[in-house]
Amino acid sequence: MMNQVFCVGRLVQEPTVETTENGKERSRITLAVPRSYKNADGEYDTDFLDCVLWGGVASNTAEYCKKGDLVGIKGRVETNTYETETGDKKKITQILADRVTFLSSAREKNSDNEKSDDDLEM
Repeated sequence: MMNQVFCVGRLVQEPTVETTENGKERSRITLAVPRSYKNADGEYDTDFLDCVLWGGVASNTAEYCKKGDLVGIKGRVETNTYETETGDKKKITQILADRVTFLSSAREKNSDNEKSDDDLEM
């Protein structure tokens, strides 16, 4: 059995780093990943995937990436349950990223109109 995921998408918000009670660096990001097929209206839907980054991966991503940047994520899917203040049980599914690859910067794209997403080698 294997739990491994690869996805490419754009950062929905600026990545920030927080320090946990144990002194570990953590970043929570959301990746916008367009689907490869059109819906009934002829448009591409987008999935918004919650990802958790730890340690150097978290700090490097926060330092070098901004909202709108195209990144690749390699990690695993993890599902946890928790109880709300009202006693309801909730489930959360997220990607724990082992690796983040910086593919293109939204700043580069705005400053260099000759580049497009089609120019990226993946």
